[in-house]
Amino acid sequence: MQMYSEKDVDASVLAGKRIAILGYGSQGRAHALNLKDSGHDVVVGLRRGGASWKKASSDGLRVEEPADAVKGAAITVFLTPDMVQPSLYSSVESNLAKGSAILFAHGFNIHYQRIKPRDDLDVVLIAPKGPGGLVRRQYEEGHGVPCLVAVEKDRSGNALQLALAYAHGIGGARAGVIETTFAEETETDLFGEQAVLCGGATELVVAGFETLVEAGYQPEVAYYECMHELKLIVDLLHEGGLRKMHEFISDTAAYGDLVSGPRVVDAHARERMREVLQDIRNGTFARNWIKETESGQKKFREMMQADLDHPIEKVGARLRSQMDWLDN
Repeated sequence: MQMYSEKDVDASVLAGKRIAILGYGSQGRAHALNLKDSGHDVVVGLRRGGASWKKASSDGLRVEEPADAVKGAAITVFLTPDMVQPSLYSSVESNLAKGSAILFAHGFNIHYQRIKPRDDLDVVLIAPKGPGGLVRRQYEEGHGVPCLVAVEKDRSGNALQLALAYAHGIGGARAGVIETTFAEETETDLFGEQAVLCGGATELVVAGFETLVEAGYQPEVAYYECMHELKLIVDLLHEGGLRKMHEFISDTAAYGDLVSGPRVVDAHARERMREVLQDIRNGTFARNWIKETESGQKKFREMMQADLDHPIEKVGARLRSQMDWLDN
């Protein structure tokens, strides 16, 4: 593993150079503000008159239409949703400075060749391992969120140092920047989301809730046990891994973990995980998601609504409304 820190970064490679941030969502806002506070020349590319234009302007950032924002930029950063990026790239490509760099926070469109960059461009990735709100908050507190760095094309011979200087500008080099590839970042990120962090975790929570309710237990009690208390365990895992989790839970809970966890996430579940990973690696997931988007996302919206209509959401909303310490 190759990990870079602030001592490995030559921040001067970006001195006086324009950085164009396309998009002003969670990551876009954090990157733009952190870079600005680090002393960089930042312009945000957005559709004129939209809510994001007003927000970026009120945050004290210079805002232009995307095609204008990229003119003369040393780095153009694509921080819009994955499905929007190919058309956005096409709309600005002719205005990208010769020999400049394009940067992504997720490798989806490069890895699956939905964007085929112009031959003279450096193509790099800086992927913070945390949401934009955390990237901004950690920077403001003098810390940083770890990042991944990858170089797909190094036409200038200086693409890695350029990417590391960018990571330094958003605070990532404070926490460490691990070198990877576009393929590895994309495939592991999609797998983590689908099999563990989003798909796996939520399905486990819902299945546990349903099992208790079907057995006659109160939905409110089932919610607390299967959904609400999950944060307590995740916080322990985040702070100190399995060791800290086992240290702070009861011996009874630890014994139940060790004897029953493998019964739930068994060989069958692991085989399903391998299938999920295979679909990601061979492009099946990407093709299905692109097709779903291009056809209007009808099935996606139906599945999403079914999730939101589940009884666990109704029970949870009622209980959370009584938790005045939560920011709802």
